[in-house]
Amino acid sequence: DSIEPKNKDDIIRREGESVTLSCTYDTSSNNILLYWYRQYPNREPQYLLYKGARSWSSYQNIPDRRFQSITSESSTELNIDSVTLSDSALYYCALRVGAQ
Repeated sequence: DSIEPKNKDDIIRREGESVTLSCTYDTSSNNILLYWYRQYPNREPQYLLYKGARSWSSYQNIPDRRFQSITSESSTELNIDSVTLSDSALYYCALRVGAQ
């Protein structure tokens, strides 16, 4: 099982714009949860959300509605609406595979 960002370059946006980050994953499982985190310098990662895919596509937890996620058979996207300076951080995607 693996997951990786589609683009490893820095993304620059003006305040108020939206941004979409993407990761692709590979697994034979149908029970998938895809997580997004962000990390500020010298801080622990901060949970943003998870969204299910494939047979778990109905599962999600998105505490802050400024963040949205779309998942597919092989990718996940994080959309941040109306970015602010405080959104400047390192973002991580993570793959959790459930028991079959």
